[in-house]
Amino acid sequence: MVGTTTQQAANAAKAQAAKMHRRSRTGCFTCRLRRKKCDEGKPSCRACKHLGLKCEYKRPMWWSNNEQRRQQKEIIKNIIKRTKLNEKTAQGVSMSANTPPSLCHSLPSTDAFSDGRGCTRAPSVDSQISTDFNFNQMPAPDFFNSVTMPPPVFAPSFHHPHFTPYEVDIKTESQLFINDIPTRRDSTISTFSTYQTPPVAGHQFPADQWIQQDYFESRRESYTAEEPFDFQVFDFPHGSFSPSHQSMIQVDECDQHLLNHFIDNVVRLIFPILEVNQHGSALSDVILPALESNKTYLHCCLSIAALHLKATEGIQGEQNESDIMRHQSATILELCEALNRDTDHAQILETTLGMIFFQCSVGRPSDCLADIPWHQHFQAATALVHRLDLPNNLVALNGLPHAQPPFNMTLASWIDILGATMLGRTPAFADTYREKLIADSPSGLAELMGCEDRIMYLISEIACLEALKLENMDEIQLCAHIKLLGDQLSLSEPAPGTVANAYSSTGAIRPKQLSKNMSAVFRLAARIYLCSLVPDFDRTQPSISNLVNALTDAMEFIPAGPDGFDRSLVWPLLIAGSVSLPNSPFRIMFSARATRMGTSSEFGSFGRIKELLKDVWRVNDDALSKGAKQNVHWRDVMQQKGWDFLLI
Repeated sequence: MVGTTTQQAANAAKAQAAKMHRRSRTGCFTCRLRRKKCDEGKPSCRACKHLGLKCEYKRPMWWSNNEQRRQQKEIIKNIIKRTKLNEKTAQGVSMSANTPPSLCHSLPSTDAFSDGRGCTRAPSVDSQISTDFNFNQMPAPDFFNSVTMPPPVFAPSFHHPHFTPYEVDIKTESQLFINDIPTRRDSTISTFSTYQTPPVAGHQFPADQWIQQDYFESRRESYTAEEPFDFQVFDFPHGSFSPSHQSMIQVDECDQHLLNHFIDNVVRLIFPILEVNQHGSALSDVILPALESNKTYLHCCLSIAALHLKATEGIQGEQNESDIMRHQSATILELCEALNRDTDHAQILETTLGMIFFQCSVGRPSDCLADIPWHQHFQAATALVHRLDLPNNLVALNGLPHAQPPFNMTLASWIDILGATMLGRTPAFADTYREKLIADSPSGLAELMGCEDRIMYLISEIACLEALKLENMDEIQLCAHIKLLGDQLSLSEPAPGTVANAYSSTGAIRPKQLSKNMSAVFRLAARIYLCSLVPDFDRTQPSISNLVNALTDAMEFIPAGPDGFDRSLVWPLLIAGSVSLPNSPFRIMFSARATRMGTSSEFGSFGRIKELLKDVWRVNDDALSKGAKQNVHWRDVMQQKGWDFLLI
């Protein structure tokens, strides 16, 4: 019986590997090296025939060797240069005989690269509501003479139908134990796709710039000039995989399906904004290196995969529950052992952050909470962040162009700032964010999660102010600080027309535009959060309703559905939804978008705020119908339900 089960598992693993193998291998190897769409013509595709290149469909020897692959790129590069030079020379001779010189040397206008629609964008959503914004009759700040923070640099999306992915081969080692005696050992190779050539940390691969230039010249109609390209946004803890790297991930045979499920179905849920900005980076720069080198991180991801299977596919059996508990226990046990050894601090930190953050993407509200709440894990993470001196490293980047913030510090900052609002506490690294705010220096929050860094810093300041209010801060001082932070939010107001369609004319997501739209939603939520600190706050005031309505309108510019970005906007949806009135358009919008998400709206943080808002609305709507204006806070409802979730 054991032998039959083992054979079935091995056959399933081989089928999965073959499936991934077939999925990722299309086109000739020359076009794949050039990252071009191949028409797969035989015996030679059209691109290779036009450029005089050798068209190879059988895997060549140079493909498996990184150095030989680079040499092959150089050969192709020289051939393309020579071919284009000959074409230009021939074209120049032809034009000089029939065309005036002034036309021969004229430069293309910028209109040649536009989408050709010539549409006038609607005014900014934030700008429309600014004049209606007030803090208990405080003097309104000047919204029309604001200073806008320079836009952060984004990497363009590589999710394009004509762009062929690179392959990452993952080799997993599994071993079968009978009565704790090792018997059979198997190896499985699965091929996954990544849409960029992952660089070595700190190197920009100058020899590869011809690929970037060649690609963007041919696809310029797909990406506007506002979408600059940057290979390396973050200082990743492990460096990056080369295209020929074969990852060695050791898992027991019984866990192979969990690893496959995590990579196939969970990774895309965890860092959707990073994927839009830098396709393949979440897998090749963050997940795979950690899975390969950090056993504790591997156990964490396998428990998350089992939890996701339970939530999405209804796998409720004893085996699945055992998988969840087994890997959760192994993660905690090995973390404790590492902490006792006082070694491998970077690995402990990435596992701890994973345990906190990955939970936000999986699980249903009814799932039992972990024995250790997320904020206790974050206390350990905070100590590790200080031990690694990451805050000082982040501040040291102030004023440096093209600075690469430490990835784990950026992830910790996102958890820290929004997590503080869950607890009514001051963020652990509030002083660091304040220094970054004063220096007007980014931390990579926009590239990782979608909201402009300056707005996140201000949310940190509002959280600090709420913590002081909960400690009975003087009301006059409180109102003065609210006014000051309101003015600071006004300085982050974008120019009219900033919020616009996030899709290009070809249907691809424009990363930078998506970030502007998400920032508008977060900015409005930050205003609502700040207004809620005003003494005797009343959600029925027209100014609050207008803010909620403006956020509702801004959501129209956020892609919806199962592959949309509602899961990345859980916090602003919670803040606005908790003060929405029974007849508010917000509730109609929220219900419609949840319906479009389908089953995806039932799990993760979105599923949890969906259930939380139902309870908040039930209590507050009932009180409002009885003439009571005082509303219950969403945090109090969470405590009544015994929830201790991180809702981000």
